[in-house]
Amino acid sequence: MRTAISVLLLLPAIALADSAFDGDWKTRMDSLKVSGRPDAFEVAGGVYTCSTCAPAIKVQADGVDHAVSGHPYYDTVAVTVLSPTSLRIVDKKTGQEVYNITYTVSADGTLLNARLTDRTGPQVATEAFTARRVAGGAAGSHACSGSWLAERMSDANDALLIITYRMTPDYFSMRWNGQSYQAKFDGQEYSVEGDPAHTTVSVRRIDDNTVEETDRRDGRVTGEIRMAAARDGRTIEITDKDLQRGQTTTVILDRH
Repeated sequence: MRTAISVLLLLPAIALADSAFDGDWKTRMDSLKVSGRPDAFEVAGGVYTCSTCAPAIKVQADGVDHAVSGHPYYDTVAVTVLSPTSLRIVDKKTGQEVYNITYTVSADGTLLNARLTDRTGPQVATEAFTARRVAGGAAGSHACSGSWLAERMSDANDALLIITYRMTPDYFSMRWNGQSYQAKFDGQEYSVEGDPAHTTVSVRRIDDNTVEETDRRDGRVTGEIRMAAARDGRTIEITDKDLQRGQTTTVILDRH
């Protein structure tokens, strides 16, 4: 028969039990699924146009930095035609490189292979991904032109893949490559520290294993993220709705 003392000794351990979210997590690269509006851009007549960028971009494809406005992470774009099948796009903020991406189209024109370098955090994040063609570009445009939907991620480093979560009865926190927040479950907006775009988040606890996050910039809702932890504590399924781009991305995180 359990004594009153033995029951009391168990109480602190129960009270301090970790949430299923607590710890470091690593994105499972082969779990990527993207649906919704494809990314659409083209280079034609020496001009680069990205119609699905928010806001849309139209600059000369001459390798020179061109000013753009309304983009929270960068203020110039430089587009270079490397070959008949390859492009490089470099985004900068106040003269410092932020994103560097190289696109190369497959021989049959159905796949777009990309390599990305992301310098928004203290650690340089890198990845490769492949997108499948949804629609062709205009007649006479560069071979990379058209509409594309990402379908596979590969060769990403830990700076990109690893994220840390923690949940208590009162708040939810996130930490990833220099960005972090600790938001109470009170519907209020909390700043994402270290984010160059000054994103704010609010979080809602659905149950012990499910949290919904709403992202805002300049008062506008830009994204909705649902985080669902498996009851065995081994995986988290992320469903990320990018409302500006009209895309939904899902990935699985494994405990790291």
